[in-house]
Amino acid sequence: MTKTAKFVDLLAEGKIEGTVCKQCGAKYFPPRADCAACFSKDMDWFDMPKKGKLETYTIAYYAPYGFEKDCPYTMGVVEYDGGLKLFARLASDLKPEDIKVGMDVSIRPIKYEDGQLSFEIIKA
Repeated sequence: MTKTAKFVDLLAEGKIEGTVCKQCGAKYFPPRADCAACFSKDMDWFDMPKKGKLETYTIAYYAPYGFEKDCPYTMGVVEYDGGLKLFARLASDLKPEDIKVGMDVSIRPIKYEDGQLSFEIIKA
């Protein structure tokens, strides 16, 4: 098991967390086992912020093998205070005409029909 395998366990509990270096305070999402800033292995978990801003987004009309039925779908980047960013799909109930760069967004855990856990961007 990897150092960051706890991420999936946290998703199962309904939590979305990143990692923070106990030495220098650098924050990471997706979670990292080691700090890229100071190379420390002394990492801890933190709750992702509740609100961010949609920095950019795109609509995908093609998907990787096995996900063709998902098209079209929207992916975006959320920026949080302090420069932390997150990349994820936007909730399928968000219509393209309602999506605007700069809008307030949040994230929530989701469980797909096949049992896979993930998270998605929702309107705040």
